[in-house]
Amino acid sequence: MRVAMIGTGYVGLVSGTCFSEFGHTIICVDKNPDRINALQQGKMPIFEPGLDDLVARNVKAGRLTFTQDIKSAVRSADAVFIAVGTPSRRGDGEADLTYVYAAAKEIAEAMDGYTLVVTKSTVPVGTGREVERIIRETRPDADFEVASNPEFLREGAAIEDFMRPDRVVCGAESDRAREILRNLYRPLYLNETPILFTALETAELIKYAANAFLATKITFINEIADLCEKVNVNVQDVARGIGLDGRIGSKFLHAGPGYGGSCFPKDTQALVATGRKYGSPLTIVETVSAVNDKRKRRMAEKIIAAAGGSVQGKTIAVLGVTFKPGTDDMRDSPSLDIIPALQAAGAKIRAYDPEGMHEAQKLLKDITWCDDSYEAAQGADLLVIITEWNQFRALDLQRLKTLLKQPLMVDLRNIYKPAEMRQAGYVYHSVGRPPVIS
Repeated sequence: MRVAMIGTGYVGLVSGTCFSEFGHTIICVDKNPDRINALQQGKMPIFEPGLDDLVARNVKAGRLTFTQDIKSAVRSADAVFIAVGTPSRRGDGEADLTYVYAAAKEIAEAMDGYTLVVTKSTVPVGTGREVERIIRETRPDADFEVASNPEFLREGAAIEDFMRPDRVVCGAESDRAREILRNLYRPLYLNETPILFTALETAELIKYAANAFLATKITFINEIADLCEKVNVNVQDVARGIGLDGRIGSKFLHAGPGYGGSCFPKDTQALVATGRKYGSPLTIVETVSAVNDKRKRRMAEKIIAAAGGSVQGKTIAVLGVTFKPGTDDMRDSPSLDIIPALQAAGAKIRAYDPEGMHEAQKLLKDITWCDDSYEAAQGADLLVIITEWNQFRALDLQRLKTLLKQPLMVDLRNIYKPAEMRQAGYVYHSVGRPPVIS
């Protein structure tokens, strides 16, 4: 099948590339000439493990191309996916649908013959109907349908998630639209992946409900972690004890500094805004969002307390600044709250991240960026782990001791075992576990 993917951000680029790996002919469209030129030269605008090789293979095979020309891409397409950004709107938290609606108008102007227009972007309930209205208003004579196919991609594991998903959700309301989507996802049918066909609005709400539920699980275990610290209990044991219950499950029960990234923060806010719009308040989700924001700020207080109550004039080594490992994404990362708070308290920061420093330099100022973990630790008063990159899981603890002014670590991801840190002679603070005090 021939597909036009409008938008070459995270969702559009990964989805378009994976569809081409399925054997379809994909044209990815973006208005940014620098981005298109870079992609045509094989340079990735985002870091996602394995994406560069997958792009190169399908470009070489002729199944994947990149262009600024939306008209030619849409005109030849059987299906057109809208995969543009839907950031939070300032002031009310609602999703900003400006780019979605602009894409809908341009698609309408370019369509030639029957076209299935599919929203891949995360959008509130009712967006598909508005896209349909815009296209109909722009081109009353157009032969088209609108469907919804929300993405469920985890940054750092996006290719695996697309190729071997838990499920595929399709909001499509005609046999013709459903057949096109079945053909697009045919390789997954062969793997017996559950493919759920729903009404348009149902598919839109499923995406928000899923992200809000996962954000709630994260926030729940983080609050349990706070209680664990008060009653001298290990939160990891609690998480395992409840996660073995099949009704609960073990995923997203890892205590830490709070969730961030491109999805959970904006999607919880957008869902809350939707509830208010329709007079159906989502109090739990609203609370989750507020608690998570507060938690990220409180992590700086935790670090300051571990340092003896003050970081004035002290140097702190920070390992990891992205919101999660496996990505260079800094959006709503806990580090964006933690590091400025430490600096405001008088600390100097030496930091290292395997992939995120280029993006972080645009957002975080007055930081000494280092080439590796050990350079960051050189002469620091304490070391803080914010992001659990794999290379931080096997640090040479004895070497670190020779570099740090004192063997003091604050591990916000619970990478290390308290017994191991005690044996290594560290003062060790983690999340939801009793501290190790030498």
